[in-house]
Amino acid sequence: MLCAIALSLAYPVREYIAQRRQIDQLEAQREAIGLKVSQLQQEQQQLSSSAYVEQQAQDRLHMCLPGHKCYVIINPPQPTAKASASPAPGTPWYERVWSSVQQADKAPSGKAVSDKPVSGKPASRHAASGQAGPQ
Repeated sequence: MLCAIALSLAYPVREYIAQRRQIDQLEAQREAIGLKVSQLQQEQQQLSSSAYVEQQAQDRLHMCLPGHKCYVIINPPQPTAKASASPAPGTPWYERVWSSVQQADKAPSGKAVSDKPVSGKPASRHAASGQAGPQ
């Protein structure tokens, strides 16, 4: 008798659980649609404002209103050469080492590197090591 009652209640309970799951999914979908509707209503309010439409026309379409001075930049600045001087990451290690040696030979501002000291006096071995030498 208990088995018959359990079997007779199994199908309705399973259907009830499936329907509750479907109701939860539909409520979540309704909330998502409600958020989308509120976003669209806000966008509609913005688009009904003439100031917003003029701002978008200036920004996106580069529209120049009467009384404003508009400028067009014909030649944008070129990227620096330092970005292209570094070797690509896929290059072999020996090419990267050689390019770093070549870059180290170059002076930082394009000037040639000289062995003459800045003060005009010849550098002594002791002065280069930081010790006081005979003078």
